Amino acid sequence: MDGATNMAVDEAVFRGRQAGTSPPTLRFFAWRPPTVSIGYGQPLGRDVDVGACQRFGVGIVRRPTGGSAIYHDGPERELTYSVVAQADDLGIGPDLLDTYRWIARALVRGLRALGADVAMVPERPPDGPVPAFCFARTGVYEIEVAGRKLVGSAQRRQAAAFLQHGAVLLDVDAPMVHAVFPTTRDPLATLTTLAATIGRRPGFAEVADALAAAFGAEHGLDLRPGGLSEDESERVETLVRERYAAPAWLVAPA
Repeated sequence: MDGATNMAVDEAVFRGRQAGTSPPTLRFFAWRPPTVSIGYGQPLGRDVDVGACQRFGVGIVRRPTGGSAIYHDGPERELTYSVVAQADDLGIGPDLLDTYRWIARALVRGLRALGADVAMVPERPPDGPVPAFCFARTGVYEIEVAGRKLVGSAQRRQAAAFLQHGAVLLDVDAPMVHAVFPTTRDPLATLTTLAATIGRRPGFAEVADALAAAFGAEHGLDLRPGGLSEDESERVETLVRERYAAPAWLVAPA
């Protein structure tokens, strides 16, 4: 799906979970066309080259979650996950870091099953200003291999409900990343990919299956395939039209 639809789906489920009408949800998805997503409060500004995105057919969308911008390069090179739940669904406290750690435990288990020697970053103070490019710095309870970031995540919370997004790099199109993030000095210096880590590029379905199995095994979950309800589908259409595909939202969220 395109960027506007992907973000509308996640917000629709998030709103439904807040209202108690949608179940806790784990979703794996890809982006067509490739898309830059920027964080909820991130200025569009100069840090993402809008002209380069237009020339290369790259979409741009503003996420409902925070954090910094990510280039989502389709299912060949990236898998995006989202988790929608309330703290009580997970049996944990309401603290933001509790939910990050809960999700990261499953990610670590799944990525290790694929052969990646990953580590969860412990609590540590941030180093310098927030970068424009998500993979330029690893946050608390994000995932690294030998000091290089493999998974970037961001969250939105309202009361006890939360939506967390994360991007797992299967591979990277280095010239494109340089083109769309011109102000980030050497954006590849701080990241790694599954292809580089395990010596091959795994397929999207292989990674999704490994992560789904890990969430189930790590937390004792009974995961069941599902689709959008009629109410959620209607909400998606409204959110695409009024928010995620609207130029005003991209420039400055209301």
